[in-house]
Amino acid sequence: MAADPNKLKKITEIGRSEILFSAARVPDSTRVYVGASDFKVYDFDLSQDKLEPKSFAGHDSYVTGVVLAGQNVVSCSYDGKLIWFNRESGEIVRKVDAHDKWIRGLRISPDATMLVSVADDMVCKLWDAESGKLLRELRGHEQRTPNHFPSMLYTSAISPDGKYIATADKVGHVVVWEAATGDEVTTLETPTMYTWDPKARIHSIGGVRSLAFSPDGSLLAVGGMGQVGNIDHLGALARVEIFDWRKGEQTHEFPGDEHKGLVEYLRFHPDGDWLLAAGGDNSGFIKFFDLEKKKIIHQDKAAMHVHDLVLNEALDTIYAFGHTKMAIYELKA
Repeated sequence: MAADPNKLKKITEIGRSEILFSAARVPDSTRVYVGASDFKVYDFDLSQDKLEPKSFAGHDSYVTGVVLAGQNVVSCSYDGKLIWFNRESGEIVRKVDAHDKWIRGLRISPDATMLVSVADDMVCKLWDAESGKLLRELRGHEQRTPNHFPSMLYTSAISPDGKYIATADKVGHVVVWEAATGDEVTTLETPTMYTWDPKARIHSIGGVRSLAFSPDGSLLAVGGMGQVGNIDHLGALARVEIFDWRKGEQTHEFPGDEHKGLVEYLRFHPDGDWLLAAGGDNSGFIKFFDLEKKKIIHQDKAAMHVHDLVLNEALDTIYAFGHTKMAIYELKA
């Protein structure tokens, strides 16, 4: 039976003391590695009635990205480092001074040979996943916003064939790159996702927080939030825009109608049945969009502000990670 977004149901909710930023699941299992705000990577077996996770230490700040690379789990952090941990022992295999500022995210290519990191130094870096060797740097994002404040390079995505990389920043500037050469292919703009307050706070908020390529690589989904009235809060509706990136044309716009906050996660169904989005402000949300009909299939409040999701192979179980909680959802009767 196919996973049905209309049957979304929370099965369990687990409280934690940390903020859980990023997760990577071992295929065909309930074992998940999670990066947290207490500077650690946790090894959870979510099939256990009572969770007794192992923890891996080595970072000096928030762990914002986690991926699996062979026998290692690789993590990134606000401390600017990438660390390769042995998945079983937790021993540090390699530590690399990767970026000069906070690393915001880490991805791994579909063939598991290349890592992609993005950071507030506004550089995207490509690494050999096995050796840790720096392959190339991608520079196409401005260091400062148009209002002369430091910008942030929040997120990246890799196309399913591994040929293209997308990166996106605080002001809604998106760049698509050719992975093999590092050449810039095209740029896209999502300015609605960036709010500048020139009067009360003289500051800004927002930015693109999530990206995802469609299964055939033709579309690029971009997630953030709309314009904000009070930039001290994430008080705008969650927003998703989708582009035919080769043509530079927007194909879909979902400005939001209910849930507020940042879209922190995006994923296309492999057969194009839906686009999944999640995120939040003080609370959280999970949404499913019908791309053919250009409307929401189902949306619901999440257990917390969601930072990351992982799904099982059948796509009928969702593991959600976020502010001081994790939760398990099912999409079946």
